[in-house]
Amino acid sequence: MSSEPIAAEVLAVIVALVNGEPCVLSLPDAPRLPAGPVLPGHRSLQTAVRAWVEEQTGLSVGYLEQLYTFADRDRDGSGTRTISVSYLGLVRGLTPRAGRWRGWYELFPWEDRRGSDDSGATLVPALKAWAGEAAVRTRRQRCAITFGLDGRPWQPDLALQRYEVLYEAGLVPESPVSSSRSAAQAGTRMDGDHRRVLATGVARLRAKIQYRPVVFELMPAQFTLGQLQACVEALAGQPVHTQNFRRLVEQQHLVEPTGEHAGTGGRPARLYRFRREVLAERQVAGTKLPSVRAR
Repeated sequence: MSSEPIAAEVLAVIVALVNGEPCVLSLPDAPRLPAGPVLPGHRSLQTAVRAWVEEQTGLSVGYLEQLYTFADRDRDGSGTRTISVSYLGLVRGLTPRAGRWRGWYELFPWEDRRGSDDSGATLVPALKAWAGEAAVRTRRQRCAITFGLDGRPWQPDLALQRYEVLYEAGLVPESPVSSSRSAAQAGTRMDGDHRRVLATGVARLRAKIQYRPVVFELMPAQFTLGQLQACVEALAGQPVHTQNFRRLVEQQHLVEPTGEHAGTGGRPARLYRFRREVLAERQVAGTKLPSVRAR
C-alpha cells in the first residue's frame, strides 16, 4: 500500500471590525490566512496559533476558540494531504504590523444584505441554470434553501453552505469546474481552500452571536447602542429591528451606562460598557438577533 504524504498545521480566522465593517486578517503579500505547523516549542494548539499569527502579521490575539479541522485530500493542489486545525479569533480593530485586513463582503459580496440592492441577485440566474441541469430536485432545493429563493427565508448562518453551492456550480474563482457561467464568478479569490475556511468562520460567528455575547469582543470599551446594533448588523449582513434589539439588550442586562455621552452637538448619545460579569452568570442569552426589518 502506497503511503500518502501528510502535513499538519494550525490555521487562524482572525476577525475585527475595521471602520465599522467585518474584516479577516490575511498575510501581507498573499491572499492567505495565517497558518503554520505545530512546533516542539508550542505548548498547545492555541499557543501555536497565537505564535504564528504574531510572527506572520505582528498581531496579538485575545479571544480564540477552535473552529473546525479540515483534512480533505489535495486541498491546496500540492498533492499532499494537509490537516488544518482552524481557530476563530476576535480582536478590536488593531493595526497589524505586517498583515492585511480584508473585508468579508469583498470576499463574499452575496452575504451583505443590509442595503436596498441585493449583491447576490446577479448570481440567481446562474444558480437556477445550474440547478436546472440536474434531473433530480436536490440542486434546486439546495439553492432555494441556502439562497432564500422560492419564498424561503434568508438564513445568515448558512454562509458555508452558500459558498459550497457556488463552488460546485463553478461560480467562484477557486472552483476547478469548467463553466460557461464564468462571468458570474463572485468575490475575491483566496489561495487553496482558505475562503471555504473563512466561510466556516463567518457561519460560526453569525450563529454564535445569537446565543453568546461574543460581539463585545469586537467592541471598544465604551460604545453607543447604535454602534452596538451596527456591529451586529455588519456581522449578520442584514438589518435588525432597532426597538426589538434594544429591548433584548436591556432585558439580558448585557450593558450598563458609563454616565458619559458621545458627541457634543444635537442630542448626544449615551455611552455604555459591556457587563463582563454576565459571562460568569448562568444561562446568559447572548445578543439574539431580532426579526429582520422589512425592506
